[in-house]
Amino acid sequence: MNRIDKPGESDVLLVVDLQNDFCPGGALAVPHGDEVVPIVNRLARRFRHVVLTQDWHPPHHQSFASEHPGRRPYETIMVAYGAQILWPDHCVQGTPGAAFRSDLDIPAAELIVRKGYRREVDSYSALFENDHTTPTGLIGYLRERALMRIFLAGLAYDFCVRYSAEDAHRNGFAVTVIKDACRGIDVDGSVADTDSQLAALGVGVVTSAAF
Repeated sequence: MNRIDKPGESDVLLVVDLQNDFCPGGALAVPHGDEVVPIVNRLARRFRHVVLTQDWHPPHHQSFASEHPGRRPYETIMVAYGAQILWPDHCVQGTPGAAFRSDLDIPAAELIVRKGYRREVDSYSALFENDHTTPTGLIGYLRERALMRIFLAGLAYDFCVRYSAEDAHRNGFAVTVIKDACRGIDVDGSVADTDSQLAALGVGVVTSAAF
């Protein structure tokens, strides 16, 4: 197993969307999503820098199946920026489902990046919205603070973690996904596709035991 040097001043743990709606009992539950919370809590104590992301949709978001009569969750439609999977209403601003898990214990997190708050565009990645051109501001933050090595954990492995990893890699960051600190939804083989794409890009994949 590859060992990870003790995280230093240029390293950041990026914790993706550990929110109630993405865990069992939530509106868009990732199977076993709650199981990653204690792993992430332990990992966070090893890092000097931690950033959290939070899905933060307005009501009537374009990605909600409920906004498209006759459509069902997990169907795909075409929108201005390309293919869009339709989701159950989830992580609506100010609702309990949008809140972080109560057992997420990272008091030293330095930044919360909210994403998906523009009604007409979804946002999986922590760095760009799904039009691939609208930045969240995270790239500038990381570069201003000279944080160049990103370790990813959270939900869901095959969507928001994957897109964040791909965008970070393409923008010159060293990226590692901590696989056992993630869980996937697996829509039409999306977990296996994520494995293949991360390998093709050369994105590192480890488990928390590497630390």
